[in-house]
Amino acid sequence: MRVVLLFLVLCNVGFFAWAKYLQPEQSGTDARPMTRQIEPERLRIVSPAPRTPPVAPAAAAPPPTAAPPPTAAAAPGAEPPAAPALSIKRPEPIACLEWGSFTLADAPAAAKVIGSLGLGDRMSERRTEEIAGWWVFIAPQSDGRAGAVRKARELRALGVEDYFVVQDDGPNRWAVSLGVFRTEAAARARLDALQAKKVRSAEVGPRETRVPKIWLQMREIDPSLRPRLETTVSRIPGTELRACEAG
Repeated sequence: MRVVLLFLVLCNVGFFAWAKYLQPEQSGTDARPMTRQIEPERLRIVSPAPRTPPVAPAAAAPPPTAAPPPTAAAAPGAEPPAAPALSIKRPEPIACLEWGSFTLADAPAAAKVIGSLGLGDRMSERRTEEIAGWWVFIAPQSDGRAGAVRKARELRALGVEDYFVVQDDGPNRWAVSLGVFRTEAAARARLDALQAKKVRSAEVGPRETRVPKIWLQMREIDPSLRPRLETTVSRIPGTELRACEAG
């Protein structure tokens, strides 16, 4: 036992001496590195380079918008939806037009003028009273009634039928009236038409009087008919075509 212990002690001493004094130098290590450098005084210790800050990651792109779900296919055997019907807008007829105004004596002749339009029962009369501010007339003659009769005969010879002889007492007794009108413009239009027929003695003047009048009303006039109607009524100057008024 003592021999073994002694042997182990000797082995440890021998290994220590070999490792300390007899082991060859390793090629990869140097016990005195600073003494073996060329010009060691120029050696500089460089501090580590600053670290580049990490680049922030790019913002995440928004998630793609979900596409709308596809339209469900029609069930087998189902009829496709019908296309909407095309609506054709037809022009609405004008409710009512009226033409006038006419005296009781003039109204039948005016109705005959528009008779060619074939309005039938769509035409009617509206009677009213108007305050006439102007009239077209032939002044009373010096021989009174005889002069009025003579002027009436001359008017008929010139083709003028719409007139009447004033017989009421007053300064206009035996004058020949050729029409009473609400406005001076309408009266002058009537005078121009008479002068075109060679009536020379007629004139325009103010006259405040209430007279019965007739408006010819025409209902359900299609817009395509209105130009023909306007052309027809223009044959009688001094008249007016307008929307119907209640009467």
